Amino acid sequence: MVNCVTGHKALKCLQATKKIPLSFFQKKETLQIAQALLGKFLFTSFNGNLTGGMIIETEAYKGAEDKASHAYNNRRTKRTEIMFSPGGVAYVYLCYGIHHLFNIVTHKEGIPHAILIRALKPTHGIETMLERRKRKNLTDGPATLTQALGIHTSHSGTPLNSNLIWLEDRGESVSHLIKATPRIGIDYAEEDRTLPYRFLITR
Repeated sequence: MVNCVTGHKALKCLQATKKIPLSFFQKKETLQIAQALLGKFLFTSFNGNLTGGMIIETEAYKGAEDKASHAYNNRRTKRTEIMFSPGGVAYVYLCYGIHHLFNIVTHKEGIPHAILIRALKPTHGIETMLERRKRKNLTDGPATLTQALGIHTSHSGTPLNSNLIWLEDRGESVSHLIKATPRIGIDYAEEDRTLPYRFLITR
């Protein structure tokens, strides 16, 4: 594990550490990836502002077979086309016309699986997050965390090994703390609404 300093040297230090490779996101088992992401760190760097934190909640969406997925039945639209890319790029969509929600595309090209990042434990750039959010709850939901990290729909398609958005494994062991539950806010998904595809750290 690398111990990074704070302030203007933090970004240089983080970029010197080994980012999670895109191959990590291109495995076939999206449910396993959704669980493996817990304890990993998500970072952004926009206009010299480094922000980030530890992922503590995720939701998996299994593409064509999943009625909760935007790409159910291999639906291809201008918005969902990025989901058919090889795993390891951002899929950011607008919810209710206001909330920018950050997802990670997984699996191989042509298989539109994705994982919604639902919550983080903030660790880097707290002051910047507070300025963006204008309130104390920073990253406790999928809409708040994107605002805190500065992520917008314009970042959809960004490779997740870039210097704008990336993920790191910083040695946190949380596998014994993971709980699976049904996903939230998908009543439209009929029988798929009860699938235990939401994963969170229980502490």
